[in-house]
Parts: sequence; structure tokens; C-alpha cells
Amino acid sequence: MAATANDDYALTRVPPGARRSWVGLAVQRFGQLSALIQFLVGATLGFGMDFWTAFWALTLGSVILEIVAVAIGVIGMREGLSTTLVARWTGFGQAGGALLGLLVGLSVTIAFGIQSGVSAEGLVAIFGSLPSWAWSLVFGLVVTAIVVVGIRSMAWTAYLTVPIFLVLVGWSVVSALSAHPVGELLSSPPPGPALTLVQGTTIVAGSFIVGAVITPDMTRFNRSVGDVVKQTVVGITLGEYVIGLAGVLLAHASRSSDVIAIVVSSVGWVGVLIIVAATLKINDWNLYSAGLGTVAFLESITGRKPSRAVVTGVLGVVGSLAAALGVLNQFSTVLGVLGYVFPPVAGVMLAEYFVVKRWRGDLDASRAGGAPPETAPRWVPATLVVWVVSALIGAFVPVGFPSINALLAAFVLYTVAGKAGLVRGIGVARSEPAAVAAPVGGAVADA
Repeated sequence: MAATANDDYALTRVPPGARRSWVGLAVQRFGQLSALIQFLVGATLGFGMDFWTAFWALTLGSVILEIVAVAIGVIGMREGLSTTLVARWTGFGQAGGALLGLLVGLSVTIAFGIQSGVSAEGLVAIFGSLPSWAWSLVFGLVVTAIVVVGIRSMAWTAYLTVPIFLVLVGWSVVSALSAHPVGELLSSPPPGPALTLVQGTTIVAGSFIVGAVITPDMTRFNRSVGDVVKQTVVGITLGEYVIGLAGVLLAHASRSSDVIAIVVSSVGWVGVLIIVAATLKINDWNLYSAGLGTVAFLESITGRKPSRAVVTGVLGVVGSLAAALGVLNQFSTVLGVLGYVFPPVAGVMLAEYFVVKRWRGDLDASRAGGAPPETAPRWVPATLVVWVVSALIGAFVPVGFPSINALLAAFVLYTVAGKAGLVRGIGVARSEPAAVAAPVGGAVADA
């Protein structure tokens, strides 16, 4: 039991006694959203839109993200399973879930390494005592140590870095905007080439759609549907508005979309510290989800139950070394392609769990025992077809929001296939039930 708890229930359900306060998880969700990418998204909107058009783009994009994150987050809360694990019984089967785990592990490990490199540049600017490659290693290994311990240490990291980040951001934004009347910024035209509302909404929704899809990694620790809704709405709304609108105003004030350079130049080392704090509080979740996805992948192909802590440690070291060698920036195109690959995953999972329900009974029957179902379909060919077709729709249909097009296409296609009797598993994958801590009852963790 202790080993399972220390492994953060990577291959079994999170029991009631390990569920956590929604407030702590909301802080971590806000930490994911109040990051450099949201600054850059806000600046991009502000460079191509007036303030109020950018406001509505942020609003619509946030609503899309909240709907996706809440809907798929409810699955994680009810089943207490990570994204890649619950995927086995929500349309993908064992082999499809293994492929998803591999993609999650690959994509977020790349993101982890890239952001470690970004923070390394900031640490060089602050301290300068080590070269950039050495700081990449130091930063990456510190984050790795935090994530190896598990979600409790990640919660305390968020409690520490989120307030520091907000204070520093507030100081830097006020400093940068002090010479510009707010009324003037609210009414000024966009300084750059115009963006439409649809384009702006697509940018906002696309910036965090992968994070929304893997929401069960976090919400499996929630206690209720209400907690999922509260943490998602608070985390995403505040993250998008506080940081995104600050980016919009900075773009209008500076007449530039490079607000990171503006913040750093205006407040010096404080701006660099902002970059480090912002990266730290999202990079731990990058590595955490990478570990969960890779554990599920390895368990699927080997039949063994690898240690989440060990797998996470290996991924952290590999990502840190890759960042130090400067090779991960070559993979930015890979991340762009995965932006079309992940949204259909949510569409399939939602259609299977709430509409088709081909394997919903297996999940329901096993829930009281605390372990996942002992068997899963090995392959679900219809899902693979839906996945590919929906990703292509997202990539090539020029109308609407690409990521949402892909998600909705997957939902509709899978539902039609399910109602037509085409959703069938091929082969049966069996696994030994993992150790379970307190499947029912027990005190609930508050941190």
C-alpha cells in the first residue's frame, strides 16, 4: 500500500483517502496557466487586436478550454485514473493507450527540456557563474527531484512560486505601464497586423489544449464533480485573464509582441526571476505527466509495473541533458503537429464514456475494489481510424478552430461508429491488479 501511495497511484485508482482539497489543485492549475506562454499569447493578441477584441478572444478561448477540461476531468475524478490509463477503457484499448502514453511522454518531455533551457538563460543572466548548459542541468535536475517525490511536493512548489510569480509580475507590469495612461491603452488600435476574433480564439484555445486533454492526471485527486468545476474555472479563468490581459496591455504600451524582452529590460533581474519562477511551476507538471504516460506505456508493452519515481527520474535526467546539449529546440515542429493529435483523444474518450459506453460497465464494476478492470481490449481499430481522420480535419479544414474541429470530429465520428456497432475490441489484455490503498473510506488529504 505504501509503495502505491508513494508512486502516486500511477497504475491504479487514487483512493478516497488520498483525494485532495480543490484549492490546492486549483493553485497548481493556475500555476500551469499563469506562465510565459500566456504572456506571449496575450502579447500576440494585443499586437493584432484592440483591447476589447482581445478580451473576447481570451473569454471564448477560456470557455472552450474550461468545457474540455471539465468534461474530461470528470472522467479522471470518477475513475481516479491517469489520462493514459483510463484511455484503455475509454475507446483506445491497451495498445492505443500505450501509443497515447508514448506520445504524452515524448511531447511533455520535450516541453520540459525546452523550458529548462529557457530558465537556464535567465539563471545565467542573474548569476553568471555557470554556462547555460550547466544551468540547464541544475534547473532540470531540481525540478526532477521535486516531481520524483510526487504531487505533495509539487503542491508546495506551487504554493511558493505562484505568489512570488504574481508579485513579481505585478511589479514588472506596473513598471512597464507606468508611463502610459490605462484609458489610452484600452482604446488604442492594434500596433501590428490585424487578427480576427476567430484567429485570436484559436490561439488562446490552442495554447493549452494539450494540458486540457491530460486533465485527468490532476483531477484524479479531486473529491467531486463540483471540485473539478471549481478548480478548472478558477485556474483557467484567472490564468488567462490575469496574465493574458497583462500581455495585451504590454503589447499596446510597447508597440511590440516581444513582451518578455520588455519586462526583462524594464525591471532587470526581477524580470529574469519571473521567467525562472514561471517555468518552475509548470515544468514540474510537464515532467509529472510525462512520467505517468511513460509508466503506462512501459507497463503495456512489458507486462511489468515500473516505478513512477524511477521513470520520472530517468526522463528528467534525459530531458535535462538534452536541454544542456541544445538539441530540443529542433523538435518545435513535433510539438506543433501534436497539437492536432491530442484534441481527438478527448473527443474519443468523452464519446465512449458518456455516449457509447462500450466499456463503461467494466469501469463501473471495478470501481468499488479500487483497482482498474483486470482486462482491457488490446486494439480498437475504429478508434485508430477516427483518431487519424480527426487529426487531419484539425490540420487541414480552414474554417473554425483547428483544435476544436479535431475534438468535435472525433466525438461525432466515434459516436456514429459506436451506434453503428463498429466499435469493437480485438484481443484481450490482462494484467495483475496493482496494490491499492484504502479503496473506500479513509481520511482525505488536505494539502
